[in-house]
Amino acid sequence: MIRVLLADDQALVRGAMAALLRLEEDIDVVSEVGSGAEVLSEVARNPVDVCLLDIEMPDGDGIAVAGELALQFPQVRALIVTTFGRPGYVRRALEAGADGFIVKDTPAPELAAAIRAVHAGNRVVDPALAAASLAEGSNPLSTREQDVLRAALTGRSVAAISSALHLSNGTVRNYLSAAIAKTGAANRLEAARAAELRGWI
Repeated sequence: MIRVLLADDQALVRGAMAALLRLEEDIDVVSEVGSGAEVLSEVARNPVDVCLLDIEMPDGDGIAVAGELALQFPQVRALIVTTFGRPGYVRRALEAGADGFIVKDTPAPELAAAIRAVHAGNRVVDPALAAASLAEGSNPLSTREQDVLRAALTGRSVAAISSALHLSNGTVRNYLSAAIAKTGAANRLEAARAAELRGWI
């Protein structure tokens, strides 16, 4: 049996996925959690083979959790299952240590096949997203530019971003200017939204 943990902050979605997977003879959903923070503690308590991770969850997004799983529990496979099929997310997830990336509207038999594939040590990526990710290329933003744009998403001022990230106002302006140029946006909020849409932040 392949022991599976489901991590999704939407209880209805989580429950529906669990019900569908329990119809498979070789898959056992042993844990269901609603936040990123719960994944690692649950895996430590209740060994699993594959974790299905949503991206946008409270207390740790799925990409960050996949990275932590790869470090702390390298024997556990991580499969991102998300609504947010953004090409930049695919590259970030695989670079972080995820073993696969599919979208939530994947038919149940294909989801089960993806679980079996990553459990066997293979990588699985939604074909359309893989093609889009290759076409899009790598994320042009530096780590600090990503940090600054994430902070800018909330509409914060330069001073507030500087304070939150412990950087000088001038340094934040420089990062914002570079990020605006790389995204082709008119201002920092547009740049942040464009980067989010592409899955770069």
